[in-house]
Amino acid sequence: MTAPIKTHCFKAYDIRGQVPSDLSEDVAYRIGRTMVVELQAKNIVLGRDMRLESPMLADAMTRGLLEGGANVIDIGLCGTEEVYFATSAFKADGGVMITASHNPKGYNGMKLVKSESRPISGDTGLNAIRDRVESGDLGVLADIPGQVRFELEKTAYIEHLLSYINLADLKPLKILADPGNGAAGPVLQQLIKKLPFEWVVINAEPDGNFPNGVPNPLLPENRALTRNALLEHGCDLAIAWDGDFDRCFFFDQDGRFIEGYYVVGLLAEMLLKKSPGSRIIHDPRLTWNTIDQVRLAGGVSVQCKTGHAFIKERMRLENAIYGGEMSAHHYFRDFAYCDSGMIPWLLVTALMSESSKNLAQLVDERIVAYPCSGEINYRVNDVAAALDEVLKHYLPQGPRLDKTDGVSLEFSEWRFNLRGSNTEPLLRLNVESKGDPELVASKVKEIEGLLNSRYME
Repeated sequence: MTAPIKTHCFKAYDIRGQVPSDLSEDVAYRIGRTMVVELQAKNIVLGRDMRLESPMLADAMTRGLLEGGANVIDIGLCGTEEVYFATSAFKADGGVMITASHNPKGYNGMKLVKSESRPISGDTGLNAIRDRVESGDLGVLADIPGQVRFELEKTAYIEHLLSYINLADLKPLKILADPGNGAAGPVLQQLIKKLPFEWVVINAEPDGNFPNGVPNPLLPENRALTRNALLEHGCDLAIAWDGDFDRCFFFDQDGRFIEGYYVVGLLAEMLLKKSPGSRIIHDPRLTWNTIDQVRLAGGVSVQCKTGHAFIKERMRLENAIYGGEMSAHHYFRDFAYCDSGMIPWLLVTALMSESSKNLAQLVDERIVAYPCSGEINYRVNDVAAALDEVLKHYLPQGPRLDKTDGVSLEFSEWRFNLRGSNTEPLLRLNVESKGDPELVASKVKEIEGLLNSRYME
């Protein structure tokens, strides 16, 4: 039995915190030892991103896994989806990705999966691991420690990515790619060799010092570098990634950022052409466009609570071909039901080639049909009370109420979803309408007024 420690870094879906105050070498070692016990693991895949602390945490994790008796399949510097792929491909008992994704410098974390790349979240084993780590109940040291095997070759993964498209049909698009000094650069370079596109690549080198800012294109203030480079070089589109590249983001030829919501509908329609009648999973934040596109493409849309653990579980249950969240997480049945930041842009560029349409032409009709606010975050002093205040105002108007995730209220011409953050005193708002952007803007203002009256900090 080892001495108890604090485990503030354990969250609902992953492990994340500042290094070393929240996430230290000792915590990483203990997680390794505990994973062996909880998963009865013989083989664990281990990958890491480019953050400065990641090699140190990987070393500590490796020591814990080996001393617990598991073998480590070390895939080195990579993206989260590479751990998902390797865990399934090597038929390992679990996998660990050391990353803090888009968090600020000085943070790090871990994403854990079990066999078949199934996520380990609070109710599927993460809390049990946390309790053991905290108490020091790490199990017994193995009589024969495990061994490390390095699997740094990416060929099988690259070939799998390319299996989603027909290379012969691709046209010579000019693409601006911005890995943001995250982990996407090395994979992108391998794909570039296989694709007939003209490339302009910026911020390609993985660098945990983040010389061009933390890679998180979801924040509007982080998009200027990508947009300006696209316009300067006259590219057909731009693609940018977050740090561990489990999300990718699109800009059209005019530098306009394309909300992930419209990419969900686009990918669903494309995949349904190959598998008519299939099920598509989507989150509740913005829904009307996805439901409409899936219906028109002959598929079945299924709503699911936001979050990768929920989406992946529901996809398996429904045998869904694809799942999409407006936050730019895209999940694929043939990718172990996991999210990928590489498959979406390969599909989009294939669709641009096939249709001879630019990205704007592929999404403009849908943006006009279902304009949205994008996600707006409000810092409030009481999440539950603020939510009640909004409901008290709108429920007498007789909307359709849905509580899949937070609250969604649906009126004849507009709808909104409002939900509290799992980790911060924030309310997250999404509003959409049927063809009326002015209505979206006015309803955002109306809801802000309700929150401003008493609850906004």
